[in-house]
Amino acid sequence: MAKYTREDITRLAQEEDVVFIRLQFTDLQGTIKNVEIPVDQLEKALDNEMMFDGSSIEGFVRIEESDMYLYPDLDTWVVFPWTPDKGKVARLICDIYEPSEPGEAPTPFAGDPRGILKRVLKEAEEMGFTDFNIGPEPEFFLFKNDEKGEPTMELNDKGGYFDLAPTDLGENCRRDIVLELMKMDFEIEASHHEVAPGQHEIDFKYADAITTCDNIQTFKLAVKTIARKHGLHATFMPKPLFGVNGSGMHCNMSLFKGDKNAFYDESTKSQLSETAMHFLAGILDHAKAFTAITNPIVNSYKRLVPGYEAPVYIAWSLRNRSPLVRIPSSRKASTRIEVRSPDPAANPYLAMAALLASGLDGIKRKLQAPEETDRNIYIMSEEELQEEGIEALPGSLKGAVDELKADKVLVEALGEHAMEHFVEAKEIEWDMFRTQVHPWEREQYMSSY
Repeated sequence: MAKYTREDITRLAQEEDVVFIRLQFTDLQGTIKNVEIPVDQLEKALDNEMMFDGSSIEGFVRIEESDMYLYPDLDTWVVFPWTPDKGKVARLICDIYEPSEPGEAPTPFAGDPRGILKRVLKEAEEMGFTDFNIGPEPEFFLFKNDEKGEPTMELNDKGGYFDLAPTDLGENCRRDIVLELMKMDFEIEASHHEVAPGQHEIDFKYADAITTCDNIQTFKLAVKTIARKHGLHATFMPKPLFGVNGSGMHCNMSLFKGDKNAFYDESTKSQLSETAMHFLAGILDHAKAFTAITNPIVNSYKRLVPGYEAPVYIAWSLRNRSPLVRIPSSRKASTRIEVRSPDPAANPYLAMAALLASGLDGIKRKLQAPEETDRNIYIMSEEELQEEGIEALPGSLKGAVDELKADKVLVEALGEHAMEHFVEAKEIEWDMFRTQVHPWEREQYMSSY
């Protein structure tokens, strides 16, 4: 059921004294883009008549087919609480459509990440599932800015897991972020210092897939904006520092049929349904391929190494936190599958589409999950891993992209347009990294050779 009507948006803009409205969307790389309009253009935007140049957005369209339309989702209306009392700025998240001939129905743009997720959700609906709920756990680091406002490598604190002030000097910033998010109707469940110095986590309540992805993008924007007001730089880079834990974005997922959690079955020993086990098997089967999407940058693979709590091995457990997938102990309506490998650099719409497509494929093919792994995988030898049949995730962006290209299910889920442009961008990124000479190389070799 819709949260807002067109009339509600017009009234709220007037009551809140909104002056500008950001028509927001996300590109293939996960970067937030927007077209800002004055409030007197709101009616035109609500008529789906606002256009932008798609050829200016990486991975969208060529210059000869550049016109794109922004279709606002009215339920995403929010007034940014950090904008001035005079000159308030509101936001509407948009779907992207291609121009249509007179009398023809508008066509969703095939390269719109939000639209890609909607397509996979439609597939789940056709299989009888009414909801795909996700609870994300994005982590981030806070670094100090210099006198010019540019980020330094100096951390804001020396705290550790669940530390308090004065050790956790990021506490005030984190609290302000929470307060601003609550003003935007986020239901915050917890916030705390994470394992590494300068690392933080703020958990917000699960929601349906589209709302969750919208929330992740809004969350990132809020964190960066409020951190800057504290003289800090917030980064969702997965591994900004060597020798400490990186930042992940664990994803807790569940499928529903009406008001019943399709992953719950009280008659089994684990209280997990056949649907849950097939979904889990699909996740494990496609893990190597979806890693290119859930861990999409060169730096992602500096986090996915043994020794820093990041899941490297394709296995699952009911309690063990070392495998890729964990099943939290909650049951009944809260039964869920936690995939621990994604990081916050991921485009959330593409990441959730890839995870859902993987799980649905497991259900369709009735894949069987392997036995759960109760041992600490991090201390197992190569021989022991081979005996257990436990494989590792790709060790580089190049390896992950190669796995993605070979996975027919995920290629189909992304669609030809998005797949082509995503892979092209990632191969360019890898080649730039591969051919660059890095400081480590100079430190190691300049004097020795």
